[in-house]
Amino acid sequence: MTEVRVSFPTRDGLQLEGLLSRGEEGGRGCIILCHPHPLYGGDMYNNVVGALQGALACKGFSTLRFNFRGVGGSEGCYGEGAAEVEDVQAAVAFGAGEGDGPLYLAGYSFGAYAGVRGVAADDRVKALACISPPMAIYDFAPLREERRPKLIVAGKRDLICPVAPLEKLFVSLPQPKALHIVDEADHFWWGIEEQVADYVIDFLQGL
Repeated sequence: MTEVRVSFPTRDGLQLEGLLSRGEEGGRGCIILCHPHPLYGGDMYNNVVGALQGALACKGFSTLRFNFRGVGGSEGCYGEGAAEVEDVQAAVAFGAGEGDGPLYLAGYSFGAYAGVRGVAADDRVKALACISPPMAIYDFAPLREERRPKLIVAGKRDLICPVAPLEKLFVSLPQPKALHIVDEADHFWWGIEEQVADYVIDFLQGL
């Protein structure tokens, strides 16, 4: 599906750039895609984000990927994580106005951290997918209060998302939930991004 360039405001008056694809089956919903860390090259063209967007669009979902503040054409500068949570909220508000189906969120690495916090109190978002949540850096304890359907996908070789604490966290999460650990994957998923996309699509189609 064709993506169109969009922009939308944050609560503190910045304009963020994004790419919106409207699915042919509008009722399937829109997935907000959150990219990895802005200070380490993360943007909406990231390999995992791009793979998710393409696969979801092919299945008839709408998608919205965007650049956090200070990245690409988005205004502002890096906000230490707290401001990026507000960016997620702005993206959700924009996505909610662009279709009549449910909203979902998929965040990769830092995008999972900002995403989980950004939608914590927003019941317009019906399910969450966390890809390679960087548990070695950020606290994902808020997931323990998350009762919406949630998916976690991670690589067994990922040093930023170590498997043992991830599995310990997962056991403590309320249902519904799903966890997939991919043996050959590290944090970056080079060459096997389609596996992430397949898990996310199966998760969403099973809701």
